[in-house]
Amino acid sequence: MPSDESLIRIAEALERMSPPTPPAPDVSKSTAFVWHTAPDRLEPVAKINRIPISLLVGIDRSRDTLLENTRQFAQGKPANNVLLWGARGMGKSSLVKAAHGEAAVENHDLKLVEIQREEMDSIGRLLNTLRDLEGRFLLFCDDLSFEYDDAHYKSLKAVLDGGIEGRPDNVILYATSNRRHLMARDMIENERGSAINPSEAVEEKVSLSDRFGLWLGFHACDQDGFLDMIRGYCTALNIDIDDDALRAEAIEWQQTRGSRSGRVAWQYVTDLAGRKGVTLDF
Repeated sequence: MPSDESLIRIAEALERMSPPTPPAPDVSKSTAFVWHTAPDRLEPVAKINRIPISLLVGIDRSRDTLLENTRQFAQGKPANNVLLWGARGMGKSSLVKAAHGEAAVENHDLKLVEIQREEMDSIGRLLNTLRDLEGRFLLFCDDLSFEYDDAHYKSLKAVLDGGIEGRPDNVILYATSNRRHLMARDMIENERGSAINPSEAVEEKVSLSDRFGLWLGFHACDQDGFLDMIRGYCTALNIDIDDDALRAEAIEWQQTRGSRSGRVAWQYVTDLAGRKGVTLDF
């Protein structure tokens, strides 16, 4: 029969092999967190990088739809997972962060949790972490997309509305992507051309986006919309510049960049603020 000393050594070895479950994270430290793995943890964010929702010009319908969905969820009502897709730099991620900010202004206890696309295979563990916590959590993945031989989409697909447990009632997922179906067109076409059953292969790849209850599309802006964005920023930041001078500079700026978007508008305003000695603080 093993001695007491032997039993103690066996027990210690078993503890090292199966470490105790870590304590639940303290989510009272912040209103926003970033999910990291190895080890799994929620890192609090001291200050969220976002702009007021009133400065997001030209996306009124998407703004109103996302705000209403966010309010419903924050109030404990049914709400949908949301995919914000479309043109680069048109305010998809800015709108998510601004909608969370509006919920905070309205005194809703809603936490923003960002997860990187590269760590999507850990989303099941993240949901299990959030499942038993007090409060409501807006899970956010920016620039979500999948490439060839990328199996991460299966992890996300299983937790959106599949599996036995499903998505916790206190968690919702907002994702942004340049791709409507989260996968490159040539990837979908390759599946269609090489599979034994093309329709089933394509269905497997694109069905992930169907699990988002709301799709909000973002499209490239025209010149008037581009100038309206810049004027809105200048007004909010109290940047004094003549309308004709602003128009000429802004058009030249977008021509050198070869595109018009909210991101390009903000880059011009950043340059203008630096020249005018204005602090970028709303």
